[in-house]
Amino acid sequence: MRTTSVAIVAMLATLSAAQADSWTTYRIAETGTSVDIPASLFKEMAGKPDGYGQQFRTSDGRADLTVQAVSNGQGLSPAAFLARKSPPSGIIYKRVAPNFFVVSSIKRDTIWYDRCNFSRGYVHCVLINYPAAEKRQWDRVVTRISHSLSAD
Repeated sequence: MRTTSVAIVAMLATLSAAQADSWTTYRIAETGTSVDIPASLFKEMAGKPDGYGQQFRTSDGRADLTVQAVSNGQGLSPAAFLARKSPPSGIIYKRVAPNFFVVSSIKRDTIWYDRCNFSRGYVHCVLINYPAAEKRQWDRVVTRISHSLSAD
């Protein structure tokens, strides 16, 4: 009986782990980057990335989000920029278009997802890491974040 109770508590924690009740727009003033972020999930500041932006994490530390803009003074295409980043082998999903790229994979039971949009001398990115076991619960959150990424 005790094992069943523990399993139910774990399942409920997983189901609520990626529920985003309130959203806000995070904006990088220097670059015009903006993105919707679930404030109800990413409650803690977790440092500054390279370039401009902010890193966030969930209060339990199981997931994190980086919103970042870096200079693209060399005018690299999404494909060339991605190649310079030397992404790890084993990428599960990769899409490269004329003005953005998306890559995603799993590393040590964690899904990592990177989307970068290219405009006006900057690369505007969101990088999200979350438990692979909670993929279904995170799908809508990741999709909204990704689709909302823009630059003025």
